[in-house]
Amino acid sequence: MTILLLILGLIAGLIAGLFGVGGGIIFTPVLFFLFEQAGISNSVPWAVASGLMCTWITALASVVRQYNQQHLFLKEGLLLGFFGALGISLGKWVLLSPYYSRTEFIIVFSSLLFYSAVLMFMRGRKAEIQIEVDKDVSFPSFSPKQASITGLIGGGIASLAGVGGGGTMVPIMNLFFKQYFRKAVSISHLGMLTMITVGVLQLMAEQPELNGAGQSLTKWTLGYVDLGAVNSMGWTALLGAYCGAWLNHKIPRHYLQLGFALLALVMGTRLLLTL
Repeated sequence: MTILLLILGLIAGLIAGLFGVGGGIIFTPVLFFLFEQAGISNSVPWAVASGLMCTWITALASVVRQYNQQHLFLKEGLLLGFFGALGISLGKWVLLSPYYSRTEFIIVFSSLLFYSAVLMFMRGRKAEIQIEVDKDVSFPSFSPKQASITGLIGGGIASLAGVGGGGTMVPIMNLFFKQYFRKAVSISHLGMLTMITVGVLQLMAEQPELNGAGQSLTKWTLGYVDLGAVNSMGWTALLGAYCGAWLNHKIPRHYLQLGFALLALVMGTRLLLTL
């Protein structure tokens, strides 16, 4: 099992780095399938919590990279993270409630995958124009009202789907609140790191055995977080992400967008077929 997790983590990180997406959209469905095949009861919170922990590792690497590039918007990122933490806390209550089960998780996550596929298909010439605008050094302000809307939505989706929320928060900031794309990405990374920290700590404090879900993939667990799986997948995912980021500059963006869209469609369809 350890070797399998190492390989899957490497592949997930490679895909995440190659297509420029958060790792959660890869980690969580992979973990969900593994928990399901292992016959683990109540596999959804295990997959979400462990997927969020893997995403936290990659989010930390992204924040460090933004800091080294002197492109870290500390105030805005922490403001977004505050409201994101509120959203992820509310979402966690739904995640662990009797009203959110395997069926609801599959519907939410497959919808997120299909949304990501459509968004990737729609990118193209407009994204190239945005990059030119991003070179302007004057950035519009990101207000507390904008941060509250973005964070609550992103945090809620993060806790229900086990993703960082960047795939939702960046388009909201960029398309609706007119934040330049590079700034939106930077704010999103720090916001994700903050709110995922809160979400993971809350899920670590839970007692799965009280809900009849004490079994996991490995024996090293803390709350709903399978630390053994995270340790195997998360760190090899970092290596894969760096390799993927290197390949990202070698392959034409059109093919990357098409490849990710097809991947998201396949994964979303595969999830729906398990209903």
